[in-house]
Amino acid sequence: MKLFIDTANLKEIEEASHWPFVSGVTTNPSLIAKEGLSQKEIIEHIAKLIDGPISAEVTAEDCEGMLTQAHELYAIKPSNIVIKLPMTVEGLKVANALYKENIPTNVTLCFSSSQALLAMESHATYLSPFLGRLDDNGWDSAKLIEEIVTLKRNFGYPTKIIAASIRSVRHVEVAALLGSDIATVPYKVLKKLISHPLTDSGLATFAVDAEKTAKLTK
Repeated sequence: MKLFIDTANLKEIEEASHWPFVSGVTTNPSLIAKEGLSQKEIIEHIAKLIDGPISAEVTAEDCEGMLTQAHELYAIKPSNIVIKLPMTVEGLKVANALYKENIPTNVTLCFSSSQALLAMESHATYLSPFLGRLDDNGWDSAKLIEEIVTLKRNFGYPTKIIAASIRSVRHVEVAALLGSDIATVPYKVLKKLISHPLTDSGLATFAVDAEKTAKLTK
């Protein structure tokens, strides 16, 4: 399973660009609004830092408006930009239209297997089910991932599943174990993935023992 970083913060992306396990970026209007730059400026900067898929989201609600925005965003760096679209009828129309133009898409805000089926049938390149928001509202996010993976396997859909709205290390682990293609993960959770108290204590012990051994060789 590949890992993307879910942020629009350029300092976080700059640091993550040096981590061998981060291979893409997802953004959304809420993340970009925190940074004090326009979406175009943010995406241009990200494209210089990450040589992988970069999801840039349209904000129009109608098909024509989405297509206009999609073409503007895609032009920033065609080799990397993925157009992020809402899970609406208009959004799925655009996903299908962009598929015919060989422009990759990411249908976001997926909360059910029926929505996932529609996105896959509309030729979405990526599909983003939201784990954290589901759990917050009393649904079982693990079950949703399992159902979407089953749909994909049953019918051979090429759409890649991006586990999104990740809140914890466990969310990442569950997404991987259930067969998600990708998890897009906030900076703080990415940092936690590599940490474990037994790793820390083990390293501390090795450091002490290495110092003892160094003294014996003098």
